[in-house]
Amino acid sequence: MSLFGDGLEAAVQKALTRPAPKNAGPQMRYLVKQLKGTKAVAELLGVSQRQVERYVAGKARKPRPDLASRLEREVKKRWQPQIRARARERAASTDGIVIDTRARMGYTAPIGSTDQDRIRHLTVALPPQHAARLFEAQEAGASDRELKEITAEALREVYFQDGGRRAGSLEEVRFTDVEHLEFEL
Repeated sequence: MSLFGDGLEAAVQKALTRPAPKNAGPQMRYLVKQLKGTKAVAELLGVSQRQVERYVAGKARKPRPDLASRLEREVKKRWQPQIRARARERAASTDGIVIDTRARMGYTAPIGSTDQDRIRHLTVALPPQHAARLFEAQEAGASDRELKEITAEALREVYFQDGGRRAGSLEEVRFTDVEHLEFEL
């Protein structure tokens, strides 16, 4: 499971204006339309082309649980692409993104300061440039670890250093033991 990637995706999901299809038939028909053919859908889902055709025709209705979850995931990933793109663009250019997290955080700082890791609950509005970095990394296929590092850098700049007004010598923020993470556009 990708905690950071899934969190960003959930934030974008909230911007959608209509719910994605819930049943297997409409989901299959949507994927066939998007991928322009039953063969591509069959390869994507790991089933036979004939099985896809049965769902499209309404002859098959109830997929196995593993197929149902793959089908739902692939439909959600492609549902309302223009609205998704607008929401990401708005967050990356004007609105920014809000992160709500409960995690163990500490930092590397000069000797004599308190840099002990501790559990913190933060709700921080990150400016658009940080949202842009997160979405660009996610689209480039960044791992959860890379998204976590980008988020930690953003928290260092915005929360710990307050945009350069304090803790100027802070070098690195450690962001571990994430108990809760939620993004909001």
